[in-house]
Order: sequence, then structure tokens, then C-alpha cells
Amino acid sequence: MAKKDGRKKRKPQETSLRHLLRVPGGERIDLTAYDASATPGGPADKAAGLAATAALAPRLADLQERLYAASTAGDRRRVLLVLQGMDTSGKGGTVKHVIGLFNPSGCRIRAFKAPTPEEQNHPFLWRIMKALPGPGEIGIFDRSHYEDVLIARVRELVPRSRLGRRYEEINLFEKSLADDGVTVVKVFLHISYEEQRSRLLERLDNPEKHWKFNLGDIEERGMWPAYQKAYEIALKRCTTDDAPWYLVPADRKWYRNWAISRLLLEHLEELDPTYPPGNFDVDESRRRLLAT
Repeated sequence: MAKKDGRKKRKPQETSLRHLLRVPGGERIDLTAYDASATPGGPADKAAGLAATAALAPRLADLQERLYAASTAGDRRRVLLVLQGMDTSGKGGTVKHVIGLFNPSGCRIRAFKAPTPEEQNHPFLWRIMKALPGPGEIGIFDRSHYEDVLIARVRELVPRSRLGRRYEEINLFEKSLADDGVTVVKVFLHISYEEQRSRLLERLDNPEKHWKFNLGDIEERGMWPAYQKAYEIALKRCTTDDAPWYLVPADRKWYRNWAISRLLLEHLEELDPTYPPGNFDVDESRRRLLAT
């Protein structure tokens, strides 16, 4: 499909990681059928995974710089990484280890908590639209608008009739983003019930991690089946051609980091941003500079 700037998107190869991890659209999703400790398409082991992730850094940084540079010449394209998952699935770890591969000045990171009183006075997408990345930027959402069909469903915060409409509102919203040059990369971090328990215990056993522990985590864990059902519905109803979901097994942190780095690389390579040409006479500028 031709883009607004005249260039064409390169079609992803079927052997790409995004093809391997993409959630099938329109089908019933059963999360118990997915192994949270699997490493689909990944390196052989942790050591190889860490090395492979580090090796992606120069190419990711180059593409990020090209994307930002292109925006100075009017290219409106940008990337939005949406991270969703149960507590301890690694949303914060992804921001630290994956987004750390980029130049932070070109990233816009937003962690969404419970809505403020002001935000509650607006439609649920209002606060999301205020946090979107600008042209040339890479935006990262630690939680997102999907909280309004996840916790809202589990906690019954809104009537089911309104909840049902929100899925379609989300699809229309994400289509509008794609039409405006936003590449939306939605990642569901799939962690197992057992691994979450282990990570919560690690936080309790390490005083330096107590700040990350919340008593509410135990209560939320007690609602695990309801959350899994809510995620299954959201994945089924909101994976589209404009904004598909990718399911990343998250029990192995090294694989999680490698997979998300690889997904971002594939999307940036598809965008194929280029440095804009200078609007000045290079030879004349050189002559004047040498004369100083």
C-alpha cells in the first residue's frame, strides 16, 4: 500500500518474527495453549540471546536516527510500542533493557496508572491521545487504552454494553493512527501463573525490591482467570491489519527482550526511513567554511 510520502512499505517476509508471533485475527484465543517459557524463533540459549540483543543495538539506533531526521523534512511517520501484560510480566524491564538501546531524546515513554479525576471526566481515549509520539519519535506505553477493557471488565467498572462498544472504538482509533503515519506495535507479554508467583516472591525476599511490591498484587493475582479471559477477548477483538497483536512469551526475560527488540527492528526496517537531502549547496558551504 502506497504511503503518504510516496514510498511503499516493504512487505514483511513470512519467516519474520512478527509473522511468527502475530495473534491470528478473528479467532478464539486460548492463552493456556501458549507456552510462556517458549522461545519461538529465538537464539539457542540465554547467552546467545543476550549477545543477539546487544548486536541489534547499532541497527536500531541507526534506524531511529533516520526516522527522526526524516521528520525534519515533513515525514510524519512514528512508532508506538504498546506493552500489556499481567503484573511482573516485564513491562518496566522492557522499557529499561530494550528502549535503552535507543537515543532517549527520540523516545516518549508513558506509564498509565488509574485515571485521575480530570481524566475520568473525559472519554477513555482522551488521555491516550495526549500521550502519542510526535513525528519521528518512538513512543512507549507501559499499559495503555487496553486497561479500559481489561481491568474495567474484571472489576466491572463500566456496564457491559459500554464495554462492548469500547473494542470497536479502539479499533477505529488505531486505524486512525495508522492512517496518520503511526506504526502501532502491540505486545502482550505472556507470563505463566507460576513464574509470576516466583517474581513476586523475589520482590518480597529482597529489601531492595520492596518498593516494587504492592499488597494489591496479591489480590489481583487472585483474579488471574478473569484477567486471562479479559486478555483473550481483547486479543481476539482488537487484532487487525492496521494494529495486530504480538504474543511474546515472557517467562524468560532474555527472550522477551530479544523478541521485542527484533519486532521493533522489523517494523523500522519496513518503514525504511532515509536521511533527507540538504537544502543548501554543499560545495559552496565547504568553500565558505574553509575560508574562515
